[in-house]
Amino acid sequence: MELEAAIRTRRSEHRLIEPAPSDQEFVDLLGWAATAPDHGHLRPWRWILVRGDSRTALGVSFASGATEAETVRREMRKPLRAPLLATLVFVPQRNHRVPDWEQLAASSAMVNSLMLLLHDRGFGSIWRTGSPVDSAETRTLLGLAPHEGLIGWLYIGSPDPTRRSVPRTPVPVSHRVSRFTPPAGPAEPGPLQPTGHQRVSDTL
Repeated sequence: MELEAAIRTRRSEHRLIEPAPSDQEFVDLLGWAATAPDHGHLRPWRWILVRGDSRTALGVSFASGATEAETVRREMRKPLRAPLLATLVFVPQRNHRVPDWEQLAASSAMVNSLMLLLHDRGFGSIWRTGSPVDSAETRTLLGLAPHEGLIGWLYIGSPDPTRRSVPRTPVPVSHRVSRFTPPAGPAEPGPLQPTGHQRVSDTL
């Protein structure tokens, strides 16, 4: 699949069924996704794969803070929405010249690449977060260290073949892009002068 076609056709899949990629296939795709922009090549993340009956234990931790019976049932069912839940753990390198926000941005870039690679292989995925990312019970269950954070879960499987894919159109973004114009006059040291910005949408 060409890259542009992959971007045009990828969707966040809300219903995922078997099969999901094997552990080895996930690792193989992750190896390519890890080539995404990453200042310092820190790879400030790790993954925990959750499958089969282990999803039930994860669901119990999701429901640990709920009090109403219906909410408990809903939370416990969440991990059963896909055959594979890939748990993304943020492992920032503290006191590094690359700040935390940039390490988090690198992790997000890696996930986007991974979702495109999964789509290219015929798999579907959706990135889910919610209150469980801050759950002490979930953190303990998954064995997170105090300095690690949960970014969420990549629910992975095969797209439901009965689901109708709605054609996607480009997002109108020209009003969010401007062209920088430096101030007139010689560039000499002194008080900064206001610079000009012209919206690209005004020139298109």
